Formats: sequence, structure tokens, C-alpha cells
Amino acid sequence: LRETLNSKVWEHPEDPNDAIMKKRVRQALMKIADAFIDDLGDDVKIEDITLTGSLANFNWSDFSDFDLHVIIDYSQFGKQKELYKELFGLKKQLFNQKHDIRIFGYEVELYAQDSSEEHTASGLYSIKDNKWINIPSRENFKLDKNLLKSKISSWKNYIEDLIVNINELGLDVNETKVKTLKDKLKEYRKSGLEKEGEYSYENLVFKFLRRSKIIEKLYDVVNKQSDKELSVEVKNID
Repeated sequence: LRETLNSKVWEHPEDPNDAIMKKRVRQALMKIADAFIDDLGDDVKIEDITLTGSLANFNWSDFSDFDLHVIIDYSQFGKQKELYKELFGLKKQLFNQKHDIRIFGYEVELYAQDSSEEHTASGLYSIKDNKWINIPSRENFKLDKNLLKSKISSWKNYIEDLIVNINELGLDVNETKVKTLKDKLKEYRKSGLEKEGEYSYENLVFKFLRRSKIIEKLYDVVNKQSDKELSVEVKNID
């Protein structure tokens, strides 16, 4: 944990009660959010634009990024709510993949969040209203490194074994395992955030797996194997 909030992002970073986002940073984030909203469509009603994650808290680091959330009331789409959730999720992925936007070296990651979705964060700032929704506090935090390493090792070994199986046996026989892993990891992190917040072992395990690129490696193998199985060799065509 840092002694203060990130001074590149906040005025008065030593005291979150007085901290306010720097004008230049806020203007840049609003401009980025507006570009993303334009991609979603002119008729989409936006409730808020928020910053969450480590740059809105005391646990920021060189690995941090701007978690920029565009808050949408999906009920405005009626019976097509789930369809729009899926559509905006795809647009979010495309936007993040197409752009490499950075502020003071930190990447900006966009997310189209349902206003009814429960979001657990001890630090949450409304960029639209320029004020805190949840004011972060510097908690006393003690980490059992051996316990964390043990939990990481368990997940890491499972993912590495799955990668080997996909390469050796193909994707078809492992497709269910990949989906189960994805769902379990998502639920694992979610339960940790709900139970103990950002400093839960579940969230720390997830962050390690993401930063170490092992999750990315798994999906790369899945995509390559899928491409291979969907491709047809010229010699096999009658």
C-alpha cells in the first residue's frame, strides 16, 4: 500500500477526503469516454462515468491502469437488454483492442457497466460529477506470502496442464474445461471482492495470473487451436 493516492491523478493525494481529480486528467478521461460512447450509439443514455481500481485507491503501482466505467441503465432497451449487453461487451473489446490510450504511461481500459450490476470497490469516483462515490481508506493489510504463493501455484498448475492438454488432444475434448475454468476464475475473484475487497487473496491471485500473462497464453492457445481445427488443408479438398 502507498502512503498517498497517485499524485499524477489527484490534487491533495495525501488525504482522500480532500482529494479531487486533476483537471487535465478528468478532461482526458471524459474525452476518451465520449469517444467510446459515440461507438455505442447516440441514443444510449449514460448515467455516469466512473473511475475505479487501484488508481482510485492506495494500492496503485506500475501495473495500474485507468479502469474507466461507462454506467448504462440497460433497462432502457426493454426486452433487448441482454442483446445490448452482449453487443456493448463486444464493442468494449474492440475499442480496447483498437486503441492504445495512455495517461502518464497508464493504460485506459473501458467498460460498459450495467447500473444495476453490483460493483465492489472501496475507491470509486464519479468523473461526470467530479466527486467521490466511495472514498478510499488506507487499511491495515498483512499479507501471508506463503499462502498467496500456494493459491497461485494451484491455479497456475491447472492452467498449464490445460494448455498442454489442448495442444496434445485438441480443443474439442477440452472446450468444456476451458469454459469451466473461465467461469470458476470469474466467480473466485467475485467472491473474494465481495468478502474482503481488493486485498482478498482471490483478487490478488487473479491479478498475478493476469499480470504473468498465463491467462492470455491460455486464450492464445485456444484461439490458435480453434483456427487450426476450423481450417481445411488444400490436399483434403476433393
